[in-house]
Amino acid sequence: MNDKIINLQKRINIKFKNLNNLKKSITHKSYDSFNNYEKLEFLGDRILGFVISKKLIELYPNEKEGVLDKKLASLVNKNKCLEVAKIIGLEKFILVGNKNSKNKVENKIVADSIEALIGAIYYDKGFEISEKFILNMWKGFISSSEETIIDSKTKLQEYSLKKFKTLPIYKLISKSGPKHKPKFIISVRLQDSKFFNGQGDSKKKAEQDAAKNLLNNSKIL
Repeated sequence: MNDKIINLQKRINIKFKNLNNLKKSITHKSYDSFNNYEKLEFLGDRILGFVISKKLIELYPNEKEGVLDKKLASLVNKNKCLEVAKIIGLEKFILVGNKNSKNKVENKIVADSIEALIGAIYYDKGFEISEKFILNMWKGFISSSEETIIDSKTKLQEYSLKKFKTLPIYKLISKSGPKHKPKFIISVRLQDSKFFNGQGDSKKKAEQDAAKNLLNNSKIL
């Protein structure tokens, strides 16, 4: 058990003043019904939301609150927490009860544990270190421009359904390039608009880019 705690400390490169804080962050209630991660998870969830919200406002000062809210939701949900936890390999360190120990740790437990770990870092090392940890672990997700493009596609769909009661019309124009690096060009139009092109290395990204271009040119939102 002590080896797990020490190895996790090395893995995240944060030296705890009190290793019990770190141990509690990876202890499920099935292992210890009193000293488990539930309260640390509660704390870590709030800290994560605050840090990501603050960073989004810094990165997108002119973005509307609704857009920021969607970005935030995509970055702090359980699926994203699970992705971050797996980067660390956190599932290998979690302490669960005997009935669960022989099986793969549930994804929900792993996702909860990353929030508990954030809470433990804050509790032991303070806000500055916990903020640094979050921004480092979420860096690749935050910097991805895909969320902005995805939001454009959502905006276009909502507008089209509201005004025309139909979805935007997407059309594949071309696909080129090698299999490992394809290039798609897709057009999109609304019931009362011309087609606008978008491109990307997948159909999804090309559709998103096309939606963004239509919105930017039409100025409907």
